[in-house]
Amino acid sequence: MHDEHATPEPDENPEGYSRRSVLRTAGAAGAGLGIGALAGGGTAHAAEPGTAAEAAPGAASGAASGAAAEAESAVPAAKGRTMIGVPFEGRGTVRVGIIGLGNRGNGMIDLFLALDGVRVVALCDPVKDKTASAAAKVVAAGQPAPATYTKGDHDFVGLCERGDLDFVYVATPWDWHFEMAKTAMLSGKHVGVECPIAMRLDQLWELVDLSERTRRHCMQLENCCYGRNEMRVLRMAHAGKFGRLLHGAGAYNHDLRGLMFDPDYYEGPWRRLWHTRLRGDLYPNHGFGPVANYMDVNRGDRVTHVSSFGTPSLGLAEYRAANMPPGDPSWKETYIESDRTISLVQTAKGRVIRLEHDVSTPHPYSRINSLGGTKGVFEDYPERIYIEPDHTDDAWGDFGAYADWDHWLWKEHSNPPGGHGGMDYIMLFRLMQCMRLGLVPDFDVYDAATWTAPVPLSHASIKAHGAPQAIPDFTRGLWKKERPGVDSQKPQG
Repeated sequence: MHDEHATPEPDENPEGYSRRSVLRTAGAAGAGLGIGALAGGGTAHAAEPGTAAEAAPGAASGAASGAAAEAESAVPAAKGRTMIGVPFEGRGTVRVGIIGLGNRGNGMIDLFLALDGVRVVALCDPVKDKTASAAAKVVAAGQPAPATYTKGDHDFVGLCERGDLDFVYVATPWDWHFEMAKTAMLSGKHVGVECPIAMRLDQLWELVDLSERTRRHCMQLENCCYGRNEMRVLRMAHAGKFGRLLHGAGAYNHDLRGLMFDPDYYEGPWRRLWHTRLRGDLYPNHGFGPVANYMDVNRGDRVTHVSSFGTPSLGLAEYRAANMPPGDPSWKETYIESDRTISLVQTAKGRVIRLEHDVSTPHPYSRINSLGGTKGVFEDYPERIYIEPDHTDDAWGDFGAYADWDHWLWKEHSNPPGGHGGMDYIMLFRLMQCMRLGLVPDFDVYDAATWTAPVPLSHASIKAHGAPQAIPDFTRGLWKKERPGVDSQKPQG
């Protein structure tokens, strides 16, 4: 899914890879990614070797409630008013600037250009050929030639500062997401960012504070929330078809070994290098976002803490040994990322969400996408359902029989263009619709921070032998109020 947003910009890092400052944040990994005391209010603490928690991992089982209480008490004071329920300013045309024109960004341009009332005004990528190719697409679609920003790593600042932009779309390597989102908001622009929105807990808090202070929306563009199955299950869950919800599961299990060692796909290679820095779930959003929507997380429930466990890191090294020639730069790397990370997330209402991450071993693609309650369960990959009173024979039922429960977006756009089964188009259509009509967005900065928090916290938990890590309440108590989300009503008129 969003793993396709590589954005090649040449630069030399200490290991000799050609990539736009791919190791820029590596020095922060030990300080802000949850290895020691986590930044952003000190809501979780991972044990280092030799500490009491290192010696007694079993103590983690009694720490969950304490971790949740610590998160409640450690929420920093707000620096602005909440962005919950804040609508966009309506406008006839949404003027878009795009940062990052690699695999993901270049593909998404086609969808922006397919939407009525959207104009692509500016493009940014230090690789001039990619910027020129993307600009040609804009002109071919009948729009004026966009401004281009190609003068190095930080030319995106000039794009963000333009006076004729409403929305900035960020599709760059993960290292840059936080800085670009921050710059866009400080420049007065709404911003949407590919997954994950940041890699550190303190950065998540800063994005929340900046959104509230600048009154600009900062959104995690989680396309899987707009998948046809996900939206159908969402509507059924909210209608009570699964009874009272109890548990869910989501994942990003996708064999990326070949792509991560392909110098033309993840140039740098920025994504593989994250496997030398963190042990936890590097990419929780695809699985977490949809399940959080089913359970109305931040809209009547909230996630309180996470416990994570990881396997040894063997897959990438074995793949390298079998496929990479002697002298390849990858032989300088030491991989620490768990081949399979499994996390259990608890909510304030006592529900449990299981998250998995595995991009280093051979297996078919799966996001799991499961939801269970007192009346039955749905499981994806392959899709199947069992709910009472429709099913009583202990045999899975046909999920296709529930097509009437499709979300209005899928009924209106039954065959959408673009990749990933059309979910990318549905996501952008709805976002641009909200901006044009002056509606409240389907998700906000609090969802972005919540869905991304497992990145640093799962690493911290694995380091602490599975000890629960408190997930901060980024809404500062406003999660208790029910409100709309992705399960939206079709606008009138």
